[in-house]
Amino acid sequence: MHDVRHGRAPRAMRYLATAAALLLVVAGCGPLERIGIGGGGDEETPSSSPADGGTNAEGEATPPLAEAGTSAAAELPEDPATDPAYSAYYTQQVAWGPCDDSVDGPAALECGTVTVPKIWNDPSAGDLQIAVTRLPATGEKQGSVLTNPGGPGGSGVDFVAGSAETLFSAEVRGAFDIVGFDPRGVSRSAGITCLDDAGTDAYRAETFDLSDPEGLQAAKDAFTELSAACEEHSGDLLPYLDTYSAARDLDVLRSAVGSEKLDYVGYSYGTYLGATYAEMYPERTGRFVLDGALDPRLTADDITRGQAEGFENATSAFVESCLSQGSDGCPLTGSVEDGKEQLRAFFESVDAQPLRTDDPDRPLTGALARSGLLVVLYNDENWPLGVQALNAAMTGDGSTLLFLADLSADRQDDGTYSGNGTFAITAVNCLDHVGVADQQWQIDEAAAVAEEFPTWGPGFGFSQTMCDLWPAQPVREPAPISAAGSDLIVVIGTTGDPATPYDWAVGLDEQLENSTLITYEGEGHTAYGRSGGCVEAAVDAYLLTGTAPEEGLTCS
Repeated sequence: MHDVRHGRAPRAMRYLATAAALLLVVAGCGPLERIGIGGGGDEETPSSSPADGGTNAEGEATPPLAEAGTSAAAELPEDPATDPAYSAYYTQQVAWGPCDDSVDGPAALECGTVTVPKIWNDPSAGDLQIAVTRLPATGEKQGSVLTNPGGPGGSGVDFVAGSAETLFSAEVRGAFDIVGFDPRGVSRSAGITCLDDAGTDAYRAETFDLSDPEGLQAAKDAFTELSAACEEHSGDLLPYLDTYSAARDLDVLRSAVGSEKLDYVGYSYGTYLGATYAEMYPERTGRFVLDGALDPRLTADDITRGQAEGFENATSAFVESCLSQGSDGCPLTGSVEDGKEQLRAFFESVDAQPLRTDDPDRPLTGALARSGLLVVLYNDENWPLGVQALNAAMTGDGSTLLFLADLSADRQDDGTYSGNGTFAITAVNCLDHVGVADQQWQIDEAAAVAEEFPTWGPGFGFSQTMCDLWPAQPVREPAPISAAGSDLIVVIGTTGDPATPYDWAVGLDEQLENSTLITYEGEGHTAYGRSGGCVEAAVDAYLLTGTAPEEGLTCS
């Protein structure tokens, strides 16, 4: 098959492994199992509380959102860094040492743990251990850059182990320790557990017709079973996996690596975590890069619609690229719209009759076929592999698409899962994002999204409907972030980004009091480390010397 073990794969496949294993895209298995970011971006701040309804970007009235509770970490009586109740957390230092066998990276890589409160407003309630890793600076050390790869649910330990040498330039790695961490509830950091490996296989393979009442009910039943399993195994932690809590943890990590200010590169969901940190601790926000941004004003329904549109547009570009190869290379024919119709017909055929694969016990279902193609859309360098996988599948062999689907979910060749992103993404999203409470509105909106974006829209609805079944109540409402008083924050948006459409980066940049926007004119998700030089040069100068990127910088 393909050797994608960290550090031993071709460049394009390494990027694919980053997108799949660390951004945790899973399509078709349920409306919550996608990357949890996206939607709109330049709408006005609602004139009333989201819980009471408000207005959308077109000025139209929107119905009330689901009720949100309060995070245990959003409001504290005083800065925990100066509060004696938290002194033990803020006086610790990381005891760096060798990594265990689960971390596959460069020989120089070091690992450790950092202790944080399980419940931030009650430090007496017990602790969590946050797993960290660092690639030490190769030259005169200037500081530490912490990084988050996205998800939510992406392992920052695996991200640094597998991708830091590729994504960060030699100059940046010479001056900074590159530090990754698994956020609370993820992988090695008290990772939540729900289903066993066989149960996860079955859950990922299920395909639901959400446009049909019976199909929607079947999806709800499956999600109810998942929720019960997560509550059984990790119910005590589920209410405390929100991004406010993760941002508090991030400040302890800052202190534990000896930084007065946090220097940070966040991708995708990592921009939401970073912006939340900057809002909480603007005075401790150092050199910040937020690439593939989420607009924090978005509802769960904005996110759903925005991603459906983003992936629909990316599919058009992918199909156009495929068709340009001619019939010898591409299994699709005719116009771009013809090719997309053929692609949808293929998915529907696999829904009805799963394809054989090289694993006789695991045929390629419609859900897995969609997952396999969706992850390819994250980087145009991987489009040729997507064409190859489609060619094989449309002639009866689903093995390569199954391989890609498994890569997106951290499934190993032996049938085990190296991460828990399939479940962590849902746990965080249901706490962080609320949608419209009215169920008939959810049905109508899902139908509208499916009609407008027919390739992916049919599987992208009902986020709030499912989160209503989750054991933990949401703790955050959509609201703008300004990070007033912070140092300069660099926001990056990619014009063809399917998962975090460009408008979201524009929206976040508009909200932040002290920021600048870099535009990358290209396809794929995020830009720093894969744009080809222009974005990297500007970001590296900023990280190394504090030099602000040129205002309005556009790269292509």
